[in-house]
Amino acid sequence: MRIGLVGVGRIGAFHARTLSEVDGVDEIVLADADPERARVVAKELDLQAAPDPDDLIGSELDGLVIASPTQTHAALLRAGVAAGIPTFCEKPVAGTLSDTIELARELQDSAVPVHIGFQRRFDTGYRRIREAVRSGELGWLHSIRANTHDQDPPPAGYIQTSGGIFRDCNVHDFDILRFVTGHEVVSAYATGANKGEPFFAEYGDVDTGAAILTLDDDTLVFVSSTRYNGGGHDVRFEAMGDKGAMAVGLDSSFPLTSAEEGVDFPSGPQHWSFMERFLPAYRAELTAFTQVARGEIPSPCTVADALQAFRIAEACELSRHEGRPVRLDEVDDL
Repeated sequence: MRIGLVGVGRIGAFHARTLSEVDGVDEIVLADADPERARVVAKELDLQAAPDPDDLIGSELDGLVIASPTQTHAALLRAGVAAGIPTFCEKPVAGTLSDTIELARELQDSAVPVHIGFQRRFDTGYRRIREAVRSGELGWLHSIRANTHDQDPPPAGYIQTSGGIFRDCNVHDFDILRFVTGHEVVSAYATGANKGEPFFAEYGDVDTGAAILTLDDDTLVFVSSTRYNGGGHDVRFEAMGDKGAMAVGLDSSFPLTSAEEGVDFPSGPQHWSFMERFLPAYRAELTAFTQVARGEIPSPCTVADALQAFRIAEACELSRHEGRPVRLDEVDDL
């Protein structure tokens, strides 16, 4: 397979390395808005570079991976689909809800497969808890806790265009919540605070967020996020039912230490970034994309799925700004 990849920043270069280890990928060609950067990364990884993204998309490709900045996603996704190329796109598919809805409408009847990058769907822990929830092993759920706690904040320039902590960070929790439970969120009540760098407040964002979600079966979901978790990168999902309870992320890398005497769990080492934490999931995700591109499986995460996660994030942001619960039917949909 000949795979084109647009965007060679941190996640793009990471995906290029990962793709080079995927069976069946014979050739990887990189492109970036900065041609020199594409050439440098291609040389480092012993790959090829195209003059620019348009040239890459206009060439013979079996699949296209979009890992460029958010504001470029929609145009590149449209271009890939128009060229008939199976396309993988990092979240989000667009920078705003209205643009995401417009894109979802355009592509809903397309025969060209599109796979959106929510890598937690490929993590073995999340897949196991999905099985336990959907099989009834845990009984009926009364509570779910989901959190994404980054060890260090991204730079100010990233926060300026990120869309806010719920759209950028917790959107992964919102997607995996739907994936695990098979249920939809009907309401959200969210808040946030700033105790770190002043640029969060300057850009209308928060460095720590929390939300209470209600699912359509009345399960309560407690969501949290922060850019400052000194203990390490902490991503967890806890499902509690009347017959049992199960957690993802409760392992030796668990970034909390016990205050109880004689307890030596966890043994460590901690994870310090999402790429370290989810490396196997990223490999599985891009392997799945090659299967999508070959027509062997349907897309495991569609633009419509990405839209629903974005709608939950939108409801949380609206709730945070207005200080009230927000029903999801207040947020535009297809």
